[in-house]
Amino acid sequence: MSVINSMKLNIEAKSQNESFARSVIASFFVQINPTLEQIEDLKTAVSEAVTNCIVHAYGGSQSGAIDISCDLSENNIEIRITDYGKGIEDIGKAMQPFFTTGTEGERSGMGFTVMQAFCDKVNVTSQNGQTTVTLTKNI
Repeated sequence: MSVINSMKLNIEAKSQNESFARSVIASFFVQINPTLEQIEDLKTAVSEAVTNCIVHAYGGSQSGAIDISCDLSENNIEIRITDYGKGIEDIGKAMQPFFTTGTEGERSGMGFTVMQAFCDKVNVTSQNGQTTVTLTKNI
């Protein structure tokens, strides 16, 4: 993959910043002429990843940073969304449909499943207060 452009964004883990992050990533993505459906898919996946940071990493009430970096190539975008919250104890379990650390009825447990449905590749790493979700969308 030959990177043709890159960007970085740092936002506070606040719910009002989720739509901002989604819009910034979509605007960056249009440089490689994706379809409207591909843009909407990516926006949905980014929304899920950022929401996971806000709700799960920081508990929705703590403040914290979310770092987002993107690399564009001629045929895809790779997005890394990193938080510095409590981490994911068992990534395999967390990525199972309907698994949630939220209270019953509060969260659906479908965040990673949605990301996987709308991206070509999803990778998650988590260790000692740093979790990174890497989303790849091909065009």
